[in-house]
Amino acid sequence: MVSFKTFLLTLVLYMFQGAGTSLIKLNNNGYEDVVIAISPDLPEDEKLIKEIQDMVSKASTFLYEATEKRFYFKGVSILIPKTWQTKPDYEKPKLETYDNADIFIEAPNPAGYNAPRTDQIKECGKMGERIHLTPDVILGKMVKEYGFPGKILVHEWAHLRWGVFEEYNEEEPFYKLNGKNVPVKCSDAITGTNKVNVCSGGSCSIRSCRTDPNTGKFQKECLFIPDRVQNEKASIMFMQSIDSVVEFCRKENHNKDAPNAQNRKCNLRSTWEVIQDSEDYKTSTPMTAAQPPKPSFSLKQIRERILCLVLDKSGSMGGGDRLNRLKQASKLFLLQIIEKGSWVGMITFDSAAAIQSDLIQIETDAQRNTLITKLPGVASGGTSICSGLRAAFTAIRKKFSTDGSEIVLLTDGEDNTISTCFNEVKESGAIIHTVALECNADKALEELSKMTGGKHRAATDNALNNGLIDAFSAFSSGNGMITQRSIQLESKGATLKDGEWMNGTVIIDSTVGNDTLFLFTWTTKQPQISVSDPSGKTYTNFSVDTNSKMAYLQIPDTATDGIWTYSLKSSAQTLTMTVNSRAANPSVPPITVDAKMNEDNSSFPSPIIAYAEVRQGSLPIIGANVTALIESADGTTVTLDLLDNGAGADAYRNDGVYSRYFTAYKTNGRYSLKVRALGGTNTQRSRPQVNGALYIPGWVENGEVKMNPPKPEISEDEIQGNNLSFSRTSSGGSFTLTNVPSGPIPDIFPPSRIFDLEANIEDDHINLTWTAPGDDYDEGQAQYYIIRMSKDIIKLRENFDTALQVNTSDFIPNDANSKEVFVFEPEELAIENGTTIFFAIKAVDKANLTSPISNIAQASLYVPEVPAGVSISTIVLSVVGAVAGICIIAGITVCILNKNKR
Repeated sequence: MVSFKTFLLTLVLYMFQGAGTSLIKLNNNGYEDVVIAISPDLPEDEKLIKEIQDMVSKASTFLYEATEKRFYFKGVSILIPKTWQTKPDYEKPKLETYDNADIFIEAPNPAGYNAPRTDQIKECGKMGERIHLTPDVILGKMVKEYGFPGKILVHEWAHLRWGVFEEYNEEEPFYKLNGKNVPVKCSDAITGTNKVNVCSGGSCSIRSCRTDPNTGKFQKECLFIPDRVQNEKASIMFMQSIDSVVEFCRKENHNKDAPNAQNRKCNLRSTWEVIQDSEDYKTSTPMTAAQPPKPSFSLKQIRERILCLVLDKSGSMGGGDRLNRLKQASKLFLLQIIEKGSWVGMITFDSAAAIQSDLIQIETDAQRNTLITKLPGVASGGTSICSGLRAAFTAIRKKFSTDGSEIVLLTDGEDNTISTCFNEVKESGAIIHTVALECNADKALEELSKMTGGKHRAATDNALNNGLIDAFSAFSSGNGMITQRSIQLESKGATLKDGEWMNGTVIIDSTVGNDTLFLFTWTTKQPQISVSDPSGKTYTNFSVDTNSKMAYLQIPDTATDGIWTYSLKSSAQTLTMTVNSRAANPSVPPITVDAKMNEDNSSFPSPIIAYAEVRQGSLPIIGANVTALIESADGTTVTLDLLDNGAGADAYRNDGVYSRYFTAYKTNGRYSLKVRALGGTNTQRSRPQVNGALYIPGWVENGEVKMNPPKPEISEDEIQGNNLSFSRTSSGGSFTLTNVPSGPIPDIFPPSRIFDLEANIEDDHINLTWTAPGDDYDEGQAQYYIIRMSKDIIKLRENFDTALQVNTSDFIPNDANSKEVFVFEPEELAIENGTTIFFAIKAVDKANLTSPISNIAQASLYVPEVPAGVSISTIVLSVVGAVAGICIIAGITVCILNKNKR
């Protein structure tokens, strides 16, 4: 076992800031702008860079062959950590950042745990988030356990790019089919043996698998050990480590019976069928060359952060207290969010632009305050966004190239000339982050962010929602160490009457506490403010800016962990409060929350999903209370409880990713997402969710089983401890909705698909369990269920409506996200010993809208075999005799006891 302390010390510090938008493009069959990032906690190693290039080159050839000459790797950028020595051949990055890297090369965590994995939070066919590989995998030290690095990369690429899933099942590696224990594999033609590796006292022995006498299934220690020499070509998503495997499973050889993630999530479709449905496949044609062109590589080293604030001070910014709120948010950014050592400049614009400050390197508070004095004070004139951007390029080029620089652009105005500078923006190599203030802000802002890999945020004039401050809190560096990142702990507002109080608490947990700042704002008159730490010490020494209507408190040293309280007494007005902090220990990653929507743009009634990833390093945080606050263009807010239950919109149970469908549409326009996460008595760390190459337990070579070392495990006792208390708030960006009806929203949302149907047969009863969907996706209550069963899995999937229906007339669905249990006796389907039955469900709502067919569950009837030569009558007589014997013994015992009492 690896200690939890060691586990934390070896965690990657860059990787958990949430993936940005991938830059990958498919150009004439070749994938360009693939970004591979090397973690800064890895020691400098030129060999690692060469091996990354070799891995990609070999993967490119393997990918080309596996996809019938359709795809290969064309252009790859490798990000070199700032901590490594600078070399002449290391270029400066342009749009490439750790935030938008597609593949992370990271230290194993814990040490020796080299499992390749891909983060997938969306449904089948949707692109994943990021790939994680370790140096040992890339350097070829894990070939026996996972296969050659190039083939591993293709396995993970299929997860990332095409949204396919695993064809194995580590939790249940075997299943019963027609009375036999069968390994979960694809294709069926993969050969091997089933064995148990028993280790004790430093030595191990191999024995045959044993069955559970109650279920007939192999006991959980049983493993499938593949033959080293095979002839089968499929499948890459099962065991790409087998030398003969060079293809994805296709419709013809796909194992539809196997209870694996691919079948469950992709409705029994093979991986190749999913790939064929992708835009990549549909927009490409096979090449003719025997080999693909060689990939090109560029080495790009992270440099200091260079950023310009480009702030709108046009006449419209004078309304709705916008200019003042801009100053509040910008001041927080300059005081707390921007990292020490960064270069920062400031541009203001109306009809024209002005450089208010050339680039200044932030080393002291005085330099931060100098920039704060340059914030705009008067709003007037028109709106020329391109003028502001061009002025920023000019300011940056006085000291640096614009490649890899950042611009934070805030505007509330429309500018029909914004597209005239799109080419300049693309050629600059700068990353543009945008903040759209109010609904009139130009619709082309998101395009600026999208084309440059920047973030986009939106805020309304509703000061209560604190949207502008939240937006600026999100602009911490995409290349900064996670322990240097400013983390938002709290953000909320209240509208008070005369003499009312705004009281509350915020948890400062042990993973944060450095550089902690409390910020309060008001709309009319300064309130009375006090803040107290967990010991009861009260702070009143606030820095007050009456002109900007804000006050802030910087806690010296490391803030005491525990519950802090704040109290504000006010006249009738709106108040807001924000708390930001940084990691308490550079060796311990803080708990983070990263939020996003599944789409940046959606047309009604396409479903929208909110996601929040809660982690400490790579460890998922489960059992937290996670709430999404979705603000529409008119300033109203919808609250949505996000769930990590593996149902509805949520891909996996207890993976630290909390999800939910959003259906409370209000109006057309921009919406913004904010997520609040609270830890409590049921909150704990958990194991990382692994979607990646299978660890091979051993090989059969020349008829002999040769086991690999056992896969490293993380101790349950060390990672799980309840009562993990914390508070976090995260801005999840903005998204745009169109075609929303002007009147009442019609009931057009069906129940969500059921993904977790399970079945088992006990005697003459069949037990089904699943998580209840709702009336509208995962909200509300379905009207009834349609359950059907068949001995033919394909008939059930393709002809669900004609399969044998189960009587559910007396079964009333529970509320969405409740556990459903349904027990029944099959009356029209004869079930014999060893028979496998398949089950599926559809849910129907009150508008008669029906969910897609569920995953198909299977169960087999198992009756323990009677030993040869022993008749049923013999067994009966044996049982009767045993019972009689017990009765005689009991009678004698009673007599003796009565005799002793006398």
